[in-house]
Amino acid sequence: MDREDLVPLMNVHTALKLGRTSNLPTVWSNVVAGAVLAGGHVSVAPLVLASLAASALYVGGMFLNDAFDAEIDAEERPERPIPAGEVSRAEVWRWGYGLLALGVAVAFFARSSAGLAALATTAAILLYDARHKTSSLSPLVMGACRFGVYVIGGFTVTASPHPMLWLGATLLMGYVLALTYVARFESSGGLARWGPLAGLAAPVVAILFTWSGAPLLRSFLGGYLLWVQRAISLVRSGKPHSIQAAVGGLIAGISLVDALILANSGETSLAMGCLGAFGVCLAAQSRIAGT
Repeated sequence: MDREDLVPLMNVHTALKLGRTSNLPTVWSNVVAGAVLAGGHVSVAPLVLASLAASALYVGGMFLNDAFDAEIDAEERPERPIPAGEVSRAEVWRWGYGLLALGVAVAFFARSSAGLAALATTAAILLYDARHKTSSLSPLVMGACRFGVYVIGGFTVTASPHPMLWLGATLLMGYVLALTYVARFESSGGLARWGPLAGLAAPVVAILFTWSGAPLLRSFLGGYLLWVQRAISLVRSGKPHSIQAAVGGLIAGISLVDALILANSGETSLAMGCLGAFGVCLAAQSRIAGT
């Protein structure tokens, strides 16, 4: 009998860990920000479809990340579900690819242009999962994955998005590039270079150049700066557990980027919703690891 035949079928708790589902609120806030920036008619139905599609892509990509990294995790992170024997690698492969297919299908159902964006995002996800341990460009590819979530959200509400969608997606991409670079040092500790962290400042620079004076914008900007400063302080310690905490915080901070962008656009209520997504993500990370 094959060893994998003895591994139990995946249960809900294992699936939640594999999918790093504590981070899903950041995906939803990305979708909302992308839809608003695109300038189309934003209503509940397309937002739900875009969120479902993006969530399936995110969780599927995380499943495949563990499937690709199973041998490495057996040495460096034996507590992960596959090396811990909670689920077979073959089952994770099946679920991962199935979720990616589901995400693309839902996006096409919403709008053909959103489906094409989901296909491009899926390609970036697969490239990242397959090569992120060996390529120095992996942070850029991960940034492209989050860029794609904004675009899916935007194309779900309109086939002709406003240029602000591309600016917002690019700012988010810079932020994610920085946090993905930091994440590469979770196990070793101590960053090789500090230059890539400049992406964390990109949203601030853009807001200062396009300052709208919208209500509470100054408060959102101050909160974002404080959170980034906390993360940098943790990274500067050079300790792996501190860097891991910084990465988790920066992942939750993706929703702060969305909040800042929306606040500058005058969408204060939606910005507050993104702030709520940030809090939910942090709370969920205390139960399900975000990295």
